[in-house]
Amino acid sequence: MRKSRCCLSIHLPIQRNCLAVNAHRQLSRSLPLLLAFVAIYCCDSTFALTNFNQCLLDVQAGKFGPNAGVDNFGHPVPNISQATAIPYEICVAACGGAPEPFSWGDFSNQFSAWLLPWLALLSQLPFGANDHLENLISVVMTIGSPVLAAYSAALTVLNGRWIARRFSGSTYPNTYYAVRTLSSLQQAPVVLDTNRDALLASLVVLPENDEWWKELLDHLNYTYTWSISAATSIAWVLIAYVFTVIESLSNIGSEINVNGQGVGSAWLWLLPVVIAWLQISPKCDSILIRDALRRANRIAYVATSDGIPKRAGIVSDHRAVFLNEADDVLHNDQRCTCPIYNYARLFAWTAAVEEISEYFHEATRRSRLFQPVDSNKPWVFGDRSCNLSDENRIGTSSQVVAYCTSFFPRRSRWGSGVWGRIIVASILALILQWGTAGAAIFVTWKTPTRGLGCRSGSYLLYAIVSTIVWVLLVFANILSHYSTFDCTSYDLEEKKKHYARVDLAGSLSIIIRRFGKILAAANAVWIFTTCMFQFTSFFNRCWCDSNVLGLGAARAYNVISLTNEEVDSTRAAWIGGAVFASGAAAIYVGFINVFIDPPLPVGPNRE
Repeated sequence: MRKSRCCLSIHLPIQRNCLAVNAHRQLSRSLPLLLAFVAIYCCDSTFALTNFNQCLLDVQAGKFGPNAGVDNFGHPVPNISQATAIPYEICVAACGGAPEPFSWGDFSNQFSAWLLPWLALLSQLPFGANDHLENLISVVMTIGSPVLAAYSAALTVLNGRWIARRFSGSTYPNTYYAVRTLSSLQQAPVVLDTNRDALLASLVVLPENDEWWKELLDHLNYTYTWSISAATSIAWVLIAYVFTVIESLSNIGSEINVNGQGVGSAWLWLLPVVIAWLQISPKCDSILIRDALRRANRIAYVATSDGIPKRAGIVSDHRAVFLNEADDVLHNDQRCTCPIYNYARLFAWTAAVEEISEYFHEATRRSRLFQPVDSNKPWVFGDRSCNLSDENRIGTSSQVVAYCTSFFPRRSRWGSGVWGRIIVASILALILQWGTAGAAIFVTWKTPTRGLGCRSGSYLLYAIVSTIVWVLLVFANILSHYSTFDCTSYDLEEKKKHYARVDLAGSLSIIIRRFGKILAAANAVWIFTTCMFQFTSFFNRCWCDSNVLGLGAARAYNVISLTNEEVDSTRAAWIGGAVFASGAAAIYVGFINVFIDPPLPVGPNRE
């Protein structure tokens, strides 16, 4: 019954770009640890002599009494020679509590077919922190909480659609560049200098700053993560998964407990997440982002009191848009440009977008009323190539600020539409996580002995912890943003209470965030350990094969010999699990493709 089988083994091309090389190096450094684990287990399992087939023969021969055997449903058999399963207590007495001996052939076939393609695909995730530790933490968090990874990707797509709608009513020059630029800066800790209104207003109004927007967007379009290499990797992983599933369905009775059907479904979430990030093409290289903003700020102009624009670098060292590089523990995740931290930048990024969009909308409203920036000058009508003449966009610093300032600002502390985007992204992430993990649980649950056991329980725990990590980190981000609120009351006692709550929220945010990351790291180790236990026969012991975890020691039993009917039902369950997991992945990819390219404002050729 337990003989090795051949499985598909593939080698995936690794995309060598700034977003993947660091991750590949970290995975390469982790490989010796994995091999050490396997070696230690091999040495230890050499002394394990458990043989369930021989135990069943001994039970059928009556060596442990006439009632020592049961059928595959746990019911007593009229003749002990007809027994196909062994009660747990008899299994321990007859076979011992050790696992079956380690088989390198089974391990290498299952590992290379079910897990190795996913480990190779991890290198296609975008990181770009230019820090080995940060990139490694990003990998660990992605594995430890697929919910968080899928949530950040879905949130990024929804943010792109929201910003396009937010600027949809604006026709002021550079609106197109502003939308694309701000959408690309979702991976950056963008901060606006609101204490000096003329800086930001000058970027929106002054014609001299048209080059600022073009320069910044041009340098942010430094690369795209989607390439032939990435497409080839994804195609190979998908083909390997399909072929391996088909091959395993034709050999249900061979190594049924070592089979990686559950492993394949549990890791299937990685494929849609990688596809999503490759389609989004996040601008997450911290060095290139910093360089792009520095280059653009060198040519920024600011309005002055005499109405003659000057280079901002001549007036002061302050800029309207810059990156948060302060050494602040509370905002560590915001400063890291890895895309998985997009969830941590949601509120700050939304606030910056709303501030800029308000300036564009107000300038658009005034221009439609034919009001120039300098109210003392008449409106100058443009021509067909330029509807808004540059003469209408020049004025003193106070006039430029007044031109962009609305009498009825619509900003909120949390940002418009954030909760709706959070809910939609959460639903999509949970569907992907529990669709793939649920399929893994279902497949192992329906594999005899049926019920909650070591394998299904491991996948269940993985999905639960993944969800908890996501909840903790999102909640920590909410507390972090709340800690930035200023008190609007003039009452001294109320201010003291407010800032006491703010300090408490900030401290709790740091504690919860760190605990969530530790939990994610533990969960990443857990899923790797589960896969190793699955392939090295560690789970092939009386306690796990009898599903003591779900049935209890008194009612648990170990199915050793499968009937034809059970083989057919197991095959149907495996097919259902693969379809269910693939359906969840398809829903996520379909959502990304539908929402990823929103209609943008009028482009530069039609302004």
